[in-house]
Amino acid sequence: MLTYSLLAGLLFGLYFSLVGLGLNLVFGVMRIVNLAHGDFLMLGAYCAFWLYTLFGVDPVFAIPVAFVLFGLVGLPLYYLLVPRLLAARDPEMLSIILFFGLSQVIEALATIAFGTSEQSIPGGDLGRALREGWGRLTGHEIESGPVEIFGQSFPSAWIISGVASLIAVALVYLYLYRTRTGYLTRAVMSRRDEALATGIDVNRVSAIAFGIGIALAAVGGVFAPFMLGSITPAMGVDSTVVSFAVIVMGSLGNPLGTVLGGLVYGVSYMLVQSYLSSWANLLPYLLLIAILLVRPSGLLGKRVRLA
Repeated sequence: MLTYSLLAGLLFGLYFSLVGLGLNLVFGVMRIVNLAHGDFLMLGAYCAFWLYTLFGVDPVFAIPVAFVLFGLVGLPLYYLLVPRLLAARDPEMLSIILFFGLSQVIEALATIAFGTSEQSIPGGDLGRALREGWGRLTGHEIESGPVEIFGQSFPSAWIISGVASLIAVALVYLYLYRTRTGYLTRAVMSRRDEALATGIDVNRVSAIAFGIGIALAAVGGVFAPFMLGSITPAMGVDSTVVSFAVIVMGSLGNPLGTVLGGLVYGVSYMLVQSYLSSWANLLPYLLLIAILLVRPSGLLGKRVRLA
């Protein structure tokens, strides 16, 4: 039981890293709190669900669709909301109010559009098209059943989700540390006023970061039917709380610190699910309180101004 919980916790931890990554990127660059983050994750989940239901699209192929679609949504949304917000006297506090309102609007519209019934995608259909394509190419079919790791069986969807999340984290790392825009992004994250003084187009850099943050939330939503069990319009609030727990544990304003927070949360979540399942829903709140009391700057110790 312990081995299973630890390994499953690592897989879920990688997924939760992806869930919180975009939120931490947005906070790191703009110091705004996007309380609608989980709602974009929910919309990404519905994007994958309807592509699968209406067109039979393998959810794996919904990943680039969700990333591009929601990235394009994030860019105009940034210019509509954020520049005015950053010009305010207290943008962090106002961002909480603004994005809370946006969250409520998105949830209400999603409820009208999709209803309140829970929806899901069969776990075996994640990667189905890739397996079939590989089978036709090589003549050897890949089974969609459980995958064994160290003698423990896990759903193949968990493995695919963990691998995809790891790839997403690696791509964000390459973006931040191996591209010119990434260098500029880190400069804005470090000292926004100095970056502006040196001639960096802070608005453009921030808009790209905001779009990527929204797109990463949507990609996390693609895997939600497999990792969280089902999707509803109301799932956004819980996803936002989990995202905050993850980024606070790692380090606010440090996107790659989200990986550490995600792994800690994932392992803790599976251990609680295994031994104290009735406490599982309280876990993100308990971890948030514990980290804020013991180490407010997060496990990696990066100090940021919270208010």
